[in-house]
Amino acid sequence: MNYKLTVSYDGSRYKGWQKLGDTDMTIQTKIENVLFEMLFEPVEVIGSGRTDAGVHSVGQVANFKIDKDLAPKELKEYLYRYLPDDIVVTSVKKVDDRFHARLNANEKTYVYKIYNNFYHDPFLRKHVLHVQEHLDFEAMKKAAMYFVGELDFTSYTTAKSKKKTNVRKVIDIEIVKSGYEINIYVTADGFLHNMVRKIVGTILEVGLGNFDAKDVGAIISNKDRAKTGTMAPAKGLYLYKVKY
Repeated sequence: MNYKLTVSYDGSRYKGWQKLGDTDMTIQTKIENVLFEMLFEPVEVIGSGRTDAGVHSVGQVANFKIDKDLAPKELKEYLYRYLPDDIVVTSVKKVDDRFHARLNANEKTYVYKIYNNFYHDPFLRKHVLHVQEHLDFEAMKKAAMYFVGELDFTSYTTAKSKKKTNVRKVIDIEIVKSGYEINIYVTADGFLHNMVRKIVGTILEVGLGNFDAKDVGAIISNKDRAKTGTMAPAKGLYLYKVKY
């Protein structure tokens, strides 16, 4: 049977989603270990994509295959009972055997959370980026428009990226403000390593007045990583949803 999971997690203390050889502090490892204890056999849990160390999720999608036919409710309750409190599997469904969480994903949406006030919120400090300086909200929205489309995002990834192409299609960037909170939603057909955090970094530079919105197009086309500004820290980034 093939099972599809939706997973929510606080990534603050983890080294990311992907299993690593030198630590068990990854989301994938924690889920696989619990499933091993339940099923008495190794299980490979495939995520829709990697989230880096410190990055969170409200809508990560994963799947795994086993020979047993178990009720989704039984799996969900077992995972809830034995996973750490900062990882919750919110949905378990039986799916077609051909479903693959990563290969079948059509688009993903990330949200980056900013708290824009001189004083930080002590309850949000580990899960948002606190920006004390005034941000020009309208300028940020203008800057975001330059990232929408099928573009070469070479300047918006890192040297670690080993993708065959750095072209990605950004479908939409929506910036929503409510009180002191600003959420930047980025939807694309796929993402490069650190792409969202670097995009947000540029948008923030525009909001702070360090860049002009009209300069963003040139920054993208010049493919110069040094010109993109500071990369936003991991703690404000969440995998929001995956579309199939």
